[in-house]
Amino acid sequence: MGIVDALLGNASEVDVSKVQEELAPILADSEEVQHVYKLIRDMYVFTQRRLILIDKQGITGRKTEYHSIPYKSITHFVVETAGHFDLDAELKIWISSTEEPLVKELKGSSDVIAVQKALATFMFS
Repeated sequence: MGIVDALLGNASEVDVSKVQEELAPILADSEEVQHVYKLIRDMYVFTQRRLILIDKQGITGRKTEYHSIPYKSITHFVVETAGHFDLDAELKIWISSTEEPLVKELKGSSDVIAVQKALATFMFS
């Protein structure tokens, strides 16, 4: 990911092997990272079993939230691409038994289509 993309908040694909090693302590046996998209410090991690939304918090990023969503729990999703005046793309995910979607901003990402394709691929397989 380039420095300009990081400053603008654009998501970019990350080396899967590095994230696999980093997340090894929290992954299930035989669970493998398939795709990873990074947005500044946050990550969208797609494994063959679930979507893990990683939110690094605070100034140092030492506090981290791992939101694990099994694909079978996702009822539907919406991806809103960025426009001319609204530069932020959004990902909305509805999880079974919840009324309101989980909303994540992708900050004008050109990879919003790749995130949508990854989610659809794993959700419908």
